[in-house]
Amino acid sequence: MTTELIIGRNPVTEALKSGRTIEKLLVMKGSEKTLSNLIAMAKDRGIPVYFNDKARMDKLSDGGSHQGVGAYVSSYEYCEVEDIIAAAEAKGEDPFVIILDGIEDPHNLGAIMRSAEGAGAHGIIIPKRRAVGVTGVVAKASAGAIEYVPVARVSNISRTIEDLKQEGFWIAAVDMSSTLYYQANLRGKLAIVIGNEGDGISKLVRQNCDFTVSIPMCGRVQSLNASNAAAIIMYEVRRQRNIVGGVK
Repeated sequence: MTTELIIGRNPVTEALKSGRTIEKLLVMKGSEKTLSNLIAMAKDRGIPVYFNDKARMDKLSDGGSHQGVGAYVSSYEYCEVEDIIAAAEAKGEDPFVIILDGIEDPHNLGAIMRSAEGAGAHGIIIPKRRAVGVTGVVAKASAGAIEYVPVARVSNISRTIEDLKQEGFWIAAVDMSSTLYYQANLRGKLAIVIGNEGDGISKLVRQNCDFTVSIPMCGRVQSLNASNAAAIIMYEVRRQRNIVGGVK
């Protein structure tokens, strides 16, 4: 089994709580009191705890903000698209999926995972090539959401969209259009497509989407960071679903 290092209190805490396989916990000397809960959780699970000086922790984390703690965990296990759909159906909910077309920045992927978890999305789909995968940097940026948001890697985003359509999904591209996102019907089986940070959604993928929604921009900069745009749309989906469910 391959392992990777995750750093930071939230990512390590959620890894411990989720039951993910952890080889060992690393704690910076002098942080024992503030990290006592994490140390206790690790010992309860029989996970060895190693105490290192700050220089060693800084070196292992490659300059990242480790907050005095890290953990060697099993490599992230991707799921299948079918698993995401099945999980939604098991909850009695219409599947809500985020499709990322070529996101390259791990901080963006981590932030999108964090928003997806908060907004109740059932999973994320990413391509296997020319896109970032789930890494330790992603785990840190997700603040622990990595442990709860399933991610599927697929060979071809366009083909996956066609498969989802066969399952009764509507596919919405987040791009410039005449339809503002809050005017669109974002209920039912839905997949939201977010494009690459620089080039946006590829032409072929956009052509395969059912409709496009846009975010109104009043400033001089006419685009948003991919993770910010994703969060806005995800929470509009959540709002519309809450209204349908009788929650305001």
